[in-house]
Amino acid sequence: MAKKQTSRGRTQDRARVAGGQDHEVKYEAKKEGVSKDTVKKAVKSAGNSRKKVETEIGRH
Repeated sequence: MAKKQTSRGRTQDRARVAGGQDHEVKYEAKKEGVSKDTVKKAVKSAGNSRKKVETEIGRH
């Protein structure tokens, strides 16, 4: 998995979408060409795995 250390010493997991983080939702929405609301619904129904969210968005 793609994990990166932040300046605070925490690890980030790029394989996940944090539905509560507006900047992550915006990024995913722009990347997929859908609304932020669509991304939030996909995260809610598919979980926070980026691959699952992208698959869920592709279904609609």
